[in-house]
Amino acid sequence: MNKSFRILILLLVTKATTVFPQKQITVEDFTTRQTFNEREITGINWMKDGKYYSTLSDNKIIKYDVTTGRPVDTLLDGSAKSKSLAIDDYAFSNDEQKILLLTERQSIYRRSFIGDYYVYDLKTQTLTKLSQRGKLSYATFSPDGSKVAFVRNNNLFYTALDGSPEEQITDDGKFNYIINGTTDWVYEEEFSFVVGFEWSPDSKKLAYYRFDESEVKEYNLQLWRGSLYPIDYRYKYPKAGENNSTVEIWFYDLSRKQKVKADLEREKELYIPSMKWTADPNVLSILTLNRLQNKMVLLHAVASTGETDEILAEATNTYFDIEELNLTYLKNGQQFILLTETDGYKHLYLYSIAGRMLRKLTTGDFEISEFLGLDETSRKAYYISTEVSPLERHLYSISFDGKKKTKLSSAAGTHQINMSSDFQFYIDHHSSAGHPDVATLYNTKKNSPLKLLEENEQLASNASEYGVVPKEFFTFKTPDAVVLNGFMLKPLNFDPSKKYPVLVFQYSGPGSQEVENAWAGSHFYFHQVLTQKGYIVAVIDPRGTGGRGESFKKITYKQLGKYELEDHLAAGRYLGSLDYIDETRMGIWGWSYGGYMSALAMTKGAGVFKIGIAVSPVTNWRFYDTIYTERYLQTPQLNPDGYDMNSPLTFASSLSGKFLLIHGTGDDNVHFQNSIMLEDAFINASKQFDSFYYPDKDHDIEGGVTKLHLYTIMLNFIQDNL
Repeated sequence: MNKSFRILILLLVTKATTVFPQKQITVEDFTTRQTFNEREITGINWMKDGKYYSTLSDNKIIKYDVTTGRPVDTLLDGSAKSKSLAIDDYAFSNDEQKILLLTERQSIYRRSFIGDYYVYDLKTQTLTKLSQRGKLSYATFSPDGSKVAFVRNNNLFYTALDGSPEEQITDDGKFNYIINGTTDWVYEEEFSFVVGFEWSPDSKKLAYYRFDESEVKEYNLQLWRGSLYPIDYRYKYPKAGENNSTVEIWFYDLSRKQKVKADLEREKELYIPSMKWTADPNVLSILTLNRLQNKMVLLHAVASTGETDEILAEATNTYFDIEELNLTYLKNGQQFILLTETDGYKHLYLYSIAGRMLRKLTTGDFEISEFLGLDETSRKAYYISTEVSPLERHLYSISFDGKKKTKLSSAAGTHQINMSSDFQFYIDHHSSAGHPDVATLYNTKKNSPLKLLEENEQLASNASEYGVVPKEFFTFKTPDAVVLNGFMLKPLNFDPSKKYPVLVFQYSGPGSQEVENAWAGSHFYFHQVLTQKGYIVAVIDPRGTGGRGESFKKITYKQLGKYELEDHLAAGRYLGSLDYIDETRMGIWGWSYGGYMSALAMTKGAGVFKIGIAVSPVTNWRFYDTIYTERYLQTPQLNPDGYDMNSPLTFASSLSGKFLLIHGTGDDNVHFQNSIMLEDAFINASKQFDSFYYPDKDHDIEGGVTKLHLYTIMLNFIQDNL
């Protein structure tokens, strides 16, 4: 053996046996430095011919060859076309000859915004501002690409792209009174949409929402920064049991300039969580729910007359969640597919256009978490489900007759799919507890990978270098013999012979899920900081959460907080029984619904956890909005005990342990009022606690260095008290 070879072996052995110190994760690393930034493939626009897609990158719209993943053309360089043109989003016309560009986007609430729009003609390479009359919202091409509809100041407009003046369809729109073509606050938040108009397939009509919110009470936000006196911002927010907006669907015929109202008089108080055109350009489907959201009716409305026919009606003893009611009309004009929980799990059902159930496409004790669409050419449906495990999501296809089910994803973990409109290709975003997102382009027919688009090697390398610890999954049984899922994050140098403090994190809201075989998760890197400081972090999904069927999720109906609290107390006792956990040093924290549960655990459930942190919590569901709250609790008038017997306000005098309450004063979602009322209840009960409020910050408490400040406060509180 020569000398140099012996030295090489010695170096390798030394490297293998030496324990190198890990880099310490700081709060700055995941708030201001972006050390753990995950690279994403976003803004994919699949193009019509199935051979190309486009993305927005560096203010350029770039066209890519699907099979190679290589750029083939720069369709528009925003910076070269105009120095002031910073593109926020874009959309093609159906013939892909024009591009609608959103610029100067200004957020209003979670999804709503205003901005400036431009139309770029790819043939003439001309750029034209859509309107000279001020900022607008939700501009949308007509199917034939000749017109664009949009909303401005609560009114609906459209403009022809031949240079004609813009046409105003409604003129009664007024802030806090009448809304046309978009939604009120509670629809935006709870039904997750703001575009309240739809072009007919033949581009000759527009269907649109009209909200009359004149009877809805206002909530007053005071904005503290930037002026000598606080500024009042008032907006309509219907709290549980209070008046909602009156909602209507209208049709506008462009050639006749005539408006017709859809006949929706069957229910006095109703919600309309969805409307969409059928293949017939004169027939619109309208999905309605009664106020308690336990009766669903599907109507078909004739646009020319407003007449409606009841196609399908279903009722339940609990509630319908809008995520269950995914409705897809087939291009053949004869059928539609409905995703619903009729048999206790979310599955796909095929109906005739007249509402007769033809067959169940999927079956089994698992959930369809997302319906991706039906390829009518190959007669295959594509969906994502929990069939492998409630902790995983996998891609499947199934034939139109409900046979020939095929599992298309193979790697364990979570798969999120972006499928082309012609179903020829899809991008699989796959992650697991052991690796961040890997984006791969697939040929659907062959189910074969074409190109690795993103592997997140830098993030994986940084995670290793900084000693990011993996999730360790576990289950435990409650006293009711219910098996619950959780995972732990343990210190890198974990020693089972030692005793560790534990902090439980949870969200716990209906249908949510935190325990998944996926990379990271809520507040993941903050939890990693805690493991490096000698804490174990445990994440628990109690009853009421998602992925495990209707009975598991809906057990909390009419008594939010009851079973979730029982399960977290059981989790605390289970964790405390483990040899390596110090049962005298256990804490719990959460945000929003999780903040509610933390506050409840430290009051009604006092004695198990030594500390609690509640960020932006609901403290009594009477303070929250109608759609979300009444779905799960009914109204306060019908179910007062459901509101009060699991409210931290009711049990404020039972507070035990150290408690930190955090809220943004500008929270338009879970109002600052919640924390003020809890603070008042603690004071009246002579209970000591800590609190911190962020001026003018919304529900997410972000902007600038706010998150750095927030996580630092929580870290210090945990280290000082746990």
